[in-house]
Amino acid sequence: MFRNHVFMLFVLSLFVVGQTVTARAADACQPVLEAMTKIVTTSSHSYTTHTGGSTNGKPVESETIYVNGKVYVRVNGKWMNSPVTAADVLKQEKENRAKAKGTCQFIRNETVNGEPAMVYAMNQETEYGKEEAQMWISRATGLALREEQDVDRGVAEGKEHRSARFEYRNVKPPM
Repeated sequence: MFRNHVFMLFVLSLFVVGQTVTARAADACQPVLEAMTKIVTTSSHSYTTHTGGSTNGKPVESETIYVNGKVYVRVNGKWMNSPVTAADVLKQEKENRAKAKGTCQFIRNETVNGEPAMVYAMNQETEYGKEEAQMWISRATGLALREEQDVDRGVAEGKEHRSARFEYRNVKPPM
């Protein structure tokens, strides 16, 4: 059980660390920052695949649900109610944004599942490593629809790729 909690916190930390962009580039990053906040404050369900890093070359799939201020994480096929709340995630994200050095840039318009989206490139450097990502944000709602992220955590953990998609309809607690 302890191992499951450790893995769950690892997944949440990847989300929080991987989702930070400095506020210094506020104008270009504003849509990205707002979309990241909405993932946590809007009922959402994310489906994520991690490869590289500590995954031993095998893709690791995870799911996270934010609903009613609570966080639920699927670990090893089993849903768990996280001891970390949505408010905790937002607080950590705010602290990470203050420490990160990063930039954002609008790069193009695309569609995701038929929905018009803006694609932003994000680059940042934190104490945890260097990250490059692209995020697809709905033009109609400002919600994050998809994200592709490459992280280099240095010699200890190596490089990792994270691919996530986000859904907002009919989101309910899994338990």
